[in-house]
Parts: sequence; C-alpha cells; structure tokens
Amino acid sequence: MTKINVHELGYVRLVNVMGSDLTIVNAARVSYEKESFNLNENDISLLKFLAREGHTSPFRHALAQFEIYAPLMVARQWWKYIVGSAHMEATGDSMDAWNESSRRYVTEEPTFYIPKNNEWRSKPLNSKQGSGDYLGIEIGDKYSKELEKLIELGVSAYEAALADGVCAEQARLFLPSYGMYIRWYWTASLQSISHFIVQRSKKDAQKEIRDYATAIIELIKPHFPASLEELIK
Repeated sequence: MTKINVHELGYVRLVNVMGSDLTIVNAARVSYEKESFNLNENDISLLKFLAREGHTSPFRHALAQFEIYAPLMVARQWWKYIVGSAHMEATGDSMDAWNESSRRYVTEEPTFYIPKNNEWRSKPLNSKQGSGDYLGIEIGDKYSKELEKLIELGVSAYEAALADGVCAEQARLFLPSYGMYIRWYWTASLQSISHFIVQRSKKDAQKEIRDYATAIIELIKPHFPASLEELIK
C-alpha cells in the first residue's frame, strides 16, 4: 500500500523510502565497527535501548518521502514540525525537506475541505484551543451551507480576476484559504516522522490532522516495524 485517502479529497502517498530497521541498527553499531546483516533479537533490544534512552541520531539515517494533499489549516500545523524538529547544522540547513505547490504559478481548479453537517464541533469547555463534542445536524447543516456559499463567492471572484488578466499571485487573494487543499512533498527522517506521529495522534490534536497522522503510521510502519513501535510508545 502506497496511498491512503483522507477525508473525501485529501490523501497521503508514500513516494520513496530509504533504509529499514537494519539501517538504524548498523548506524548505531558502527561505533564498535560491527554490522548486522539480518535483524535478530539482539538488534531489537538495541533499538529498544536507543529509543528508550533518547539516542536519536541512528534513527535519522532512515528517510521517507511523502506526497500530501490536505487543507491549508492542516499544512500550516504540519509545517511547525519542519521548523521545530529540524536538527540544524552549522550552515542553518534543516535535515528535513518541504516543497509545496504555489498558486503563484498553479491555476488548476481549487478544491476545498467542507465539513459535513455531522462534523462540526463545539468549542472546548476548559481550553482556548481545540474542540469539544459534535454539534447537532441542524447547526452543522447551516454552517456547511454557509461555507459553501463563501467558497463559491471567492472562487467566482478569483476566476473573474484571472479572466481580466490579473496575475495568479494576486488573484489568489480572493480564495478562502484555510480550507483550500494544497499539495506538498515532505521528506523526513524516521525520528522526525515519529515525533510528528506522537504529537498529532494525541486526543487533544485537531481531528483533521490526526486523520493524516493515522495515514502516515499505516504507510510507514511496514518499512520500520520495530523502530516505529519503540519510538511512538
């Protein structure tokens, strides 16, 4: 499996993988000029030790590349992990990579995330962020329709501006942004991926990004079953 659909329009696609559990084991064992050729119980014990004691550098020798299609509100939460979990070199370059489609150049028909009438959530009782229980169908139906009308208005103005010769990088100002789907490539080490999974699988994480974290787990776990299990415990 290399692709998982998320919501109705979004998806996560596993593009490429470099390494395996054995890659991580051998990155650690090189300190003693040793190498394993088949993963065994001693290697599993080593992976447990590395994860438990926070010896993270061996996990950065394994990489995965994903293509992701998600609403902008999800992408901007996700982007914080490129900044926050970056292991900065002396040059200031991050070991993770992110390349995103841009409506400065792309004028394909925009698509938007619109919650269904049973997906609107209340504000939480004891927090300034996050969400509470699901609201009723009646109020959900109201705001699904309101959002649809807002999107239609914005897209109409966007298309009119393009037709009048306005450049794409300015015409995009008319598009409602937070629910608009964008596409990007994310390449990250297994350590960064596991950190994202741990943080965005929690119950207090926004549901929409939790759904994407679940897809990441399902795609990456077959390639690093032992390592990932220890990292996300």
